[in-house]
Amino acid sequence: MSRGLSKEIPTTILQTLICERALLLANRFRVIRTIDVAVACFAERPFKAALTAAQRAMRGMVKGKLLKRYRTDRFQTVYGLTQKGVDWLESRGKEAASSVRRVSDMSNPEHRLWAQFLVLASEARGLAALTEQELLQELNRSKTGKSMVQGLLKVNVSTGSSGSWVNLRPDAVCRERTSGGTEVATTWFEVDRSKRGANREAALAALAMRVGSTLTDGTVLRTVVVCARTERIQQRALAVIRNLAKVQGELVLIEGRRHFEEVEPGVFTVTAFVETKGGKRGAMADAVVGHVVVQLLPTWLPKARVTSESQTELPGWFDENYLPYRLPG
Repeated sequence: MSRGLSKEIPTTILQTLICERALLLANRFRVIRTIDVAVACFAERPFKAALTAAQRAMRGMVKGKLLKRYRTDRFQTVYGLTQKGVDWLESRGKEAASSVRRVSDMSNPEHRLWAQFLVLASEARGLAALTEQELLQELNRSKTGKSMVQGLLKVNVSTGSSGSWVNLRPDAVCRERTSGGTEVATTWFEVDRSKRGANREAALAALAMRVGSTLTDGTVLRTVVVCARTERIQQRALAVIRNLAKVQGELVLIEGRRHFEEVEPGVFTVTAFVETKGGKRGAMADAVVGHVVVQLLPTWLPKARVTSESQTELPGWFDENYLPYRLPG
């Protein structure tokens, strides 16, 4: 992991760097949690040490009136950037804008908070990552009017006897260049905070069927990750993929179809019929083109209370195969 701040840096410089990174996070996302600062600044540390350091940093910035603390309708503690925080950043050559008015109007920003958490976890692993809003801004940087890009993938969503074409957008993405350097692979994150209705379940199935395809931005969809808030929501998402695997498994694998194999609970390999590289032109063969992963959001991490009596580490931190998602074995 490349983004942690080393404890070997002199204390006063380290505190300034932590403060700057945390305030820049608040400026980037407009609303943050303590767990975001733990990920962005201390990902290389064990969870308890990372959370303790982040809590200390947040207390200091609130006391200094650089951040303002709020409680959401779901009793989450969140923070917005104050004008004093903006002035602090601008005195160090960083452009910023206050977000306290916007944060005060947020009743339940849980979905966006988890999406940005996945972005930060990806960046802590050294991957380039964007939220949905940042992705759309990137895709439309030089576009206007009717040429504006509305999604990253267009799919046909079928429910019952009807179907329609829909532009799909991820809640977050991360990208990495393959070892050969000829392709940029995209991981597509879905944050399932509530149970999917029939249309959204059909959209998930259609998305899974496009693993291995080229996206609007020219990258290749290699992994779809569904992060569910509860076990019930997770089981519904798993049912969608398992049913898709059953239906597709009964069909002959030809171009345009996909086969899915659950190699471990919640982790599926996706096989397609593709043109072979380096062989005879037009030759086709079965090949694994990506994965679908369904797992729980680590909702227990932001709720953790670190005390001297705490005995064990909570699961789901960076020293385990969990963030930003479980890599297939």
